[in-house]
Formats: sequence, structure tokens, C-alpha cells
Amino acid sequence: MSKKPLVLIPCDNRMLGEHPFHVLGHKYADAIREAAQCLPLLLPCTGREEWEAYIEMADGIFLTGSPANVHPSLFGQEVYNPELPLDEARDATTLPLIRRAVVLGLPLLGICRGLQEINVALGGSLLQAIHHVPGRLDHYPGGRVKETNAQQVYGPAHQVHVVPDGQLANLLEQREITVNSVHDQGIDRLAEGLIVQAYAPDGQIEAISVQTHPGFALAVQWHPEWKALENPVSMKIFTAFGDACRLQMQKREDINIKLSQAA
Repeated sequence: MSKKPLVLIPCDNRMLGEHPFHVLGHKYADAIREAAQCLPLLLPCTGREEWEAYIEMADGIFLTGSPANVHPSLFGQEVYNPELPLDEARDATTLPLIRRAVVLGLPLLGICRGLQEINVALGGSLLQAIHHVPGRLDHYPGGRVKETNAQQVYGPAHQVHVVPDGQLANLLEQREITVNSVHDQGIDRLAEGLIVQAYAPDGQIEAISVQTHPGFALAVQWHPEWKALENPVSMKIFTAFGDACRLQMQKREDINIKLSQAA
């Protein structure tokens, strides 16, 4: 059996009944196993983990979506809607993890909250309620309809314009794609060193890359993990991420061989 890269995936913190749990949705782990052809390595997020030890094992980092938002204090704002969930322990883990991944050049893929985490980690800010901004679309239409099922929530929502000659454009070889939309928050002030890769029809940023990262560092606001194997756009994204992780694994193994030979 051929060896597969390890992809580090930070978990959410969730109360199930009276007990706290580390949570990762099946769809995220499945996308890494089946679409990227890598192995998920789950990272508990309490803000106290020695994540440096995890990152030494990892060939890539995957930042998932979440019901919880990045805490607004991290980009200089007050909480807009106190009824929405937050996950400060995940914030305390992922933000320094992102900054370290950029320095190391580890392959990095962010989805929804993951895109927002990258922007905040590198100094940007977020809109906490896009649908309350004049001229913007409602980017979570399915979430405000009673008795909506998951198929409807993650169904096609709007077009996305892919910026020509960018990392995403070169990957997809398409100028327009149709995506789902399951988020209230999104990028406001773009962090220095990030490059916009795609926009929604209302101008909302839908994809970014990290200019200072030497390899694969891409994040999208939609959810390509949803039925990834059935979506050609999703498959291109996860395949490219998996390929970058395989290259990183080979580099790591080559270094270990050289170190063992020198010992």
C-alpha cells in the first residue's frame, strides 16, 4: 500500500448535551480521504495544544468551515450578533498555525471560516453580517428558510467570477463557476499579502491566495467539500491540494533520508 500524506485538520469545539467535544464534520474528512487522496490528522483546539508537534508530522493543513465565527475582537470589532456561536479556542489554535504554515510553506487549503481565519491571521478584517450591508447579496439564503434540508442549503446559489491569470483561474481553467453559499460573514479589509482570486456578483471576495507562500495556499468562501466527488470544480481544488501535499511529503522524506545518512 502506497503511503499517503497527512493533512492536519483543526477541530471545532462543541457542547453535546453537558459535555464538550472536539468535532469534525464527516464531509471534510471524506473530502481529504477521497478527493485529495490524503489522510486526515485531527488537531484538538483548546488553545493549549502543542501544535508545533502536529505540524512537524503534517504535509498540509486544511481549515474547515464551522457554525462558529472568528471572534470580532481579533480584528478590532465588537460582537455584532451575540446569538451567533463563537469558538475562541479554535481561534487561539488556528491563527498562529496559519502564520507558521505560511512561513514553512506548508500546503494550505481554507474553506468558509478557513478563508476568514487566514484573512484575520494575516491582519485583515471581516464583515459580520454581509446581508445587512447595502448592495450585498444574502450569502446564506438557505439558512434563513424554515425546514430547509442540507441538499437545499448546499445547493447552487450564485455565480463566481474567477480573476484571470490567478492561481484559481489556472487551476480551474474557467472564468465563471456556480457555487453554494452558506455564510453570513466574509472578508471586509483584505490582509496584506493576500491576492483576490474570485468575486461574487455583489463584489464580495470569494477566493484568495497567499502571495508570500511559495506553494499551494488557497482559500474559498463556498463549500467545495459538499459532495466533492460529484463536482468537477471541487475535484480540481482537492486534487491540486492533494498533489501539493504529496510533493511536501516527498520533500520531508528526502530531508529525513539525508539526515539519517549524515548521522
